[in-house]
Amino acid sequence: MSYIAKPKVSHPKSPRNELGLTERDYEGAVSTLCAGCGHDSITAALIQAVFELSIEPHMLGKMSGIGCSSKTPAYFVSQSHGFNSVHGRMPSVTTGANAANNELTYIGVSGDGDSLSIGMGQFAHVIRRNLNMCYIIENNGVYGLTKGQYSASADVGSTAKKGPANRQMPIDPVSTAIGLGATYIARGFSGDKKQLVPLIKGAIAHKGFALLDVISPCVTFNDHQGSTKSYAHTREFYHHVIEADFVPPAKEIVAAYEEGAAMPVEMHDGSKIVFRKVDKAYDPTSRESAFSYLRSSVRAGEIVTGLLYIDQEAGDMHDLSGSVKRPLAKLPYTELNPGKATLAKVMNGYR
Repeated sequence: MSYIAKPKVSHPKSPRNELGLTERDYEGAVSTLCAGCGHDSITAALIQAVFELSIEPHMLGKMSGIGCSSKTPAYFVSQSHGFNSVHGRMPSVTTGANAANNELTYIGVSGDGDSLSIGMGQFAHVIRRNLNMCYIIENNGVYGLTKGQYSASADVGSTAKKGPANRQMPIDPVSTAIGLGATYIARGFSGDKKQLVPLIKGAIAHKGFALLDVISPCVTFNDHQGSTKSYAHTREFYHHVIEADFVPPAKEIVAAYEEGAAMPVEMHDGSKIVFRKVDKAYDPTSRESAFSYLRSSVRAGEIVTGLLYIDQEAGDMHDLSGSVKRPLAKLPYTELNPGKATLAKVMNGYR
């Protein structure tokens, strides 16, 4: 329970990251969620991910809305910034925080109810803005905080503890995000920490909006026969699409070869792959041509290099809005305040 303080003692031989900190330094308060809740497993994965990435605790911003899921930020990295916003409004609050200080790493934790019902509009627009943040949905298909009503992600035919089976079509956050143009999309299972940690690390490292939908069974209201988000159902039908991993930065491999030419290059692990540099006639502005060219190179056993596709309209929120490079939070008041004369000039421009 929350009134039980965590002991501050750590083993002297505990592994330390680049900052000299241990995983204990990235923990938060004791969880008050139900014993066995999948959300606590996600918390453990978050702690491991930010520890391994050596993120300075004071450079982390933890954001949330309302619901069981939104209690998660209290349980990791207690020495960081945190904001528990109104129900479904975490994206706009995070947008404001990011606008004021883009040097922080932002992790938003939400739920299927918080994101896909009352917060659906904000969820869509934060993807459009391509806000630089890691957005985690702890998806259990139920409103656990209000005793087990169906949420917008409950599957057709799934049952609650009481009442008839759900008949409404679910909203899938992953396919929704694909359609809305998100630039990092992944799905995990709270019971598979080995896969979840690299997915979180990849989402944090990505510049732009990174969605991580995590199936997280509710042990109290949605872990029974007939639920499609129970532990038993998820473990029966769950399988990896790929073996996820996170590759940290390493020493740069340098090679020089001519445009249009192919050359084998030795990798860090000793393996060799063949690169082919695109030639001058290659058009990087066509998505269709780029896809076709990539497929043909795969069939040839080559990895093409060079600028393969570019959308000059894309960019994160700051790129799109033309923000100053320095965070607003660090600008002196004299630069933030234009003065009466400048303000009057701006206002006159609208008349």
